Amino acid sequence: MSKRTGTGLIHNHVEMIENESSSLDYRSIREVACNAAAGATAGAIAATFVCPLDVIKTRLQVVGLPEAPVSGKRGSVIITSLQDIVKKDGLRGMYRGLSPTIIALLPNWAVYFSVYGKLKDVLQSSDGKLSVGANMVAAAGAGAATSIATNPLWVVKTRLMTQGIRTDVVPYKSIMSAFSRICHEEGLRGLYSGILPSLAGISHVAIQFPAYEKIKQYMANIDNTSVDNLSPGSVAIASSIAKVLASVLTYPHEVIRAKLQEQGQMRNAETKYSGVVDCVKKVFRSEGIPGMYRGCATNLLRTTPSAVITFTTYEMMLRFFRQVVPPETNKSNNQNREEKTKSLVSRHGAEEEESLRESQTQSNKINTSPIRLGSK
Repeated sequence: MSKRTGTGLIHNHVEMIENESSSLDYRSIREVACNAAAGATAGAIAATFVCPLDVIKTRLQVVGLPEAPVSGKRGSVIITSLQDIVKKDGLRGMYRGLSPTIIALLPNWAVYFSVYGKLKDVLQSSDGKLSVGANMVAAAGAGAATSIATNPLWVVKTRLMTQGIRTDVVPYKSIMSAFSRICHEEGLRGLYSGILPSLAGISHVAIQFPAYEKIKQYMANIDNTSVDNLSPGSVAIASSIAKVLASVLTYPHEVIRAKLQEQGQMRNAETKYSGVVDCVKKVFRSEGIPGMYRGCATNLLRTTPSAVITFTTYEMMLRFFRQVVPPETNKSNNQNREEKTKSLVSRHGAEEEESLRESQTQSNKINTSPIRLGSK
């Protein structure tokens, strides 16, 4: 083989590797974008549906049970809380904090599902399977990234939801007002108050997502289908079971987080809790185990339908975005075809040139052979 032909083959191999790398990069970016868009859409829809229950849960976590009526008979905590909110703040009070909730949830689920999907791809074995341990690591890593990225938004959301029941606070006028005041009055520490219990809450997603994946796989086996083709009803059942299990096991961290996030807003008041450990001790000492699960029932009524809406919407929107966003652009396909054609033409031309050179060499040998002379 000639030097030129060898160089052409090496060049062709390099082009093939570059094309494959470009294709992989496009698929990776496409998958991250689809996950982010589906997650953000699902989070916004779920937040709008369950906002009133979120307001009740946050208030129960921060200030405890509502006051008993004059008759002395205490009815349903949820009904009593709703009546109290409507009486004081009207219907608007039931959706207090919805804007910062949506603003927080858009990046929250966009970051979470993107990082979670990427980590699953990295941690899966060569045969494409993901162990329970690897799934928990992926869920925990995504949870940590999301908590750090969105904690300031959740601080603002908590304070806007609870300021209507505090007489000792200067109310925030808007989301930007809350951000600017927290930065000015409390600094970075105020924006990241409650970050430790939030990171402790990683245990929640580390339980929820692996359980969700396993339940989905189990239901897919029953229905004799693939996980990607599960019906919305099956996705809803899997997400609700996983959410209830994770919520019951990890709820106390939410109570501690809410109390730490809310206390910085109180005016002219001493800091009630010096940190996570101090908060846990004081809540346990004053209220016992029930205090650590204050608002848990309301939370389950809120988070279970929220999880069903979020995960079902996410799965359906992900399928939709994967269909809408093409696997590869036509331009890249045309470029690949052109490069392959050039490669074939180049290789064919090199082969013809080599064949011509060999024929010329053979011809020269024939022409230069000695001529034998006959005797006279």
